[in-house]
Amino acid sequence: MEIFRDFRDVPDAARGATAAIGNFDGVHLGHRAVIETAQDARPDAPLAVVTFEPHPREVFAPDAPPFRLTGPEARANRLRKLGVDVLFELPFDADLRELSPEDFAREVLADGLGLAHAVTGPDFRFGKGRAGGADDLARFGAAMGFGTSVSEIREHNGLRVSSTAIRTALSEGRPRDAAALLGHWHRIDGPVLHGEKRGRDLGYPTANMSIEGLHPPRFGVYAVRVDVLGGPSAGTYDGAASIGVRPMFGENTANIETFLFDFSGDLYGQPLSVALVDYLRPEATFDSLETFIAQMDADCAEARTILDALA
Repeated sequence: MEIFRDFRDVPDAARGATAAIGNFDGVHLGHRAVIETAQDARPDAPLAVVTFEPHPREVFAPDAPPFRLTGPEARANRLRKLGVDVLFELPFDADLRELSPEDFAREVLADGLGLAHAVTGPDFRFGKGRAGGADDLARFGAAMGFGTSVSEIREHNGLRVSSTAIRTALSEGRPRDAAALLGHWHRIDGPVLHGEKRGRDLGYPTANMSIEGLHPPRFGVYAVRVDVLGGPSAGTYDGAASIGVRPMFGENTANIETFLFDFSGDLYGQPLSVALVDYLRPEATFDSLETFIAQMDADCAEARTILDALA
């Protein structure tokens, strides 16, 4: 998958695409419906996604709590797995924000990216002040030489698939419900960071990763499936992870610490993708390290049972 971060000077080989347009946070089933509609609209054309970075909500509400389900790299990885050929990850800067709906359609979609067809969800808004909608895009496209389609709303068990519903499920410790709306396990991606190395001394060495900027799932312990994405230990492993502030040790910065079962190796600096499978228990403090270790033993045994049962 090729990635372009400017709509100017797009090479001819990347022009003429059929593109799904949106933020694609989490790349959930609703987003997949938009991508599939784009693929069906012009099967002979390159399949593209047009998205924005940073997420517009981060620009317009910079003091709001972290809400993103995925960062840009994780989003790109998921889109690549869905067969997207070209990702236009456009900078959501002052110049782009000031474009009227018509100017956005002309300067970005028609002249800049040279789209053959554009697909959006029914609630898509674009242009300065979010003034443009799907009907406007269809009108502009007809005048500017690109086709348009609107994807249907996708539901799961009568619930509309949305990033908001997924965030709610994660906040309540329901990762399987989140996965049903996503169409895949919710994953936390990032490099392994150096930590305090307490786990190693306790017999449970963990891979520490930041969750800064991401919507925090319910704090506690999870059964997880981990993809090590690089290095000599690349592969998939089962494990148990703790998300939170480590109250046993008086920490206050949230992160995720993952213990990989049956693993031996150095993961520092390596990229990991940690899939949340099941919520086991909340964070807790213990009256002794012996009690803490006994609980970790129990957590890992429960996680193994859950993960062994997965198809």
